[in-house]
Amino acid sequence: MLPNTGRLAGCTVFITGASRGIGKAIALKAAKDGANIVIAAKTAQPHPKLLGTIYTAAEEIEAVGGKALPCIVDVRDEQQINAAVEKAIKQFGAYTIAKYGMSMYVLGMAEEFKGEIAVNALWPKTAIHTAAMDMLGGPGIESQCRKVDIIADAAYSIFQKPKSFTGNFVIDEGILKEEGIENFDVYAIKPGHPLQPDFFLDEYPEAVSKKMESTGAVPEFKEEKPQPQPKPRSGAVEETFRIVKDSLSDDVVKATQAVYLFELSGEDGGTWFLDLKSKGGNVGYGEPSDQADVVMSMTTDDFVKMFSGKLKPTMAFMSGKLKIKGNMALAIKLEKLMNQMNARL
Repeated sequence: MLPNTGRLAGCTVFITGASRGIGKAIALKAAKDGANIVIAAKTAQPHPKLLGTIYTAAEEIEAVGGKALPCIVDVRDEQQINAAVEKAIKQFGAYTIAKYGMSMYVLGMAEEFKGEIAVNALWPKTAIHTAAMDMLGGPGIESQCRKVDIIADAAYSIFQKPKSFTGNFVIDEGILKEEGIENFDVYAIKPGHPLQPDFFLDEYPEAVSKKMESTGAVPEFKEEKPQPQPKPRSGAVEETFRIVKDSLSDDVVKATQAVYLFELSGEDGGTWFLDLKSKGGNVGYGEPSDQADVVMSMTTDDFVKMFSGKLKPTMAFMSGKLKIKGNMALAIKLEKLMNQMNARL
């Protein structure tokens, strides 16, 4: 496991969901350095099925050398978030590191706060054993999981990096390999047992599936061996843009104010644009009349899947299927528009 260095001593870490599971593991890792931990979570009273509250977590944090500030926070409530931040500033002076739920917003915030605040997303390569995993995976799922310690160590590694390390989608195992960790069995609930890949990563490692089957185990979410994907029907991209055009309105244009350029490779590909600056909006083949704010490069297959909701933009970006140039905040706005159109595509 990754040893503590003491470099987070005096730092203030604002962690949502820190009353149990992954959030608490990150908190305890940082607390061992002497960090100040803001525990921002909903559970103030004991839960009948889930162990831990913000107060029991605070006791554990202080027991290993950290300072704790338990705050009742529902991340859907902006007032509660603001109140917790104000309490943190009042008690600790400021907070220097934060852990929130992660999504494509990482890209927008990394661009917006470049040079001031580093913003990164951390994903597990495999399933992590938590109370939620027990409920979702059923009996025996823990043997296919790693401990929350691997996420805590990966987060600890990120916390020690400079502000220039920003806008990254980090996989726990990858960053720990860079730290020199070679033995990952120490993180396994059942060392040597095949592991369940994380649900939110696009790829399902075929080698893992074969290894599980060779030991008599059956992957909980076994997928069939990938088959060559059929090419989209003739004119699929054109049809997608036609539906997008029918969905445009002055309200959409007013809310977006951006021009998107799509560089598509493969059948029915080429350069297409989506103009959400001009009155009423417009789409078409070729270059837009105004300079594009965002340029997206991908295959026609993935473009159609993305606009129809079969491929999440975040996953497309993480896996290298989608390349983005330009204003990341405006790229996020397009993701919201896609969600509204999915039912029609």
